Amino acid sequence: MRFNIKIPKHLKQAYSKELELYRNNLEMEEFAIAWYHLERSHIIGQSYPMEHTYSHWLMLKFGLMQKNTKEVFGQIIRLIVGGWKSFINHVPLGNTGGSNVPPLKRMPIPNDIINLFNIK
Repeated sequence: MRFNIKIPKHLKQAYSKELELYRNNLEMEEFAIAWYHLERSHIIGQSYPMEHTYSHWLMLKFGLMQKNTKEVFGQIIRLIVGGWKSFINHVPLGNTGGSNVPPLKRMPIPNDIINLFNIK
């Protein structure tokens, strides 16, 4: 079994860029675009416990800010389970992390993110 602890540098850079875009769009009250970048950060970081958990933490905060009860409860569940699943490399790749999709559903990965995953 492979344990995921530290995100590779090139993925960390892409993950951080998505979070920067999330924050910029959130500040401009472009909520749909902000959420899109938060989902992308989740896809990039979901195999690494710290990044995966942090994406869900931000999704929880976003849900609270939007007064979205479904999102808040969904994120609480994901925060409890998500990090350890990353650690043991048992995540549904491509899953965008929001409560609008089942937590164990594999989803298509955007091509630019696939390219990031293929860089070693």
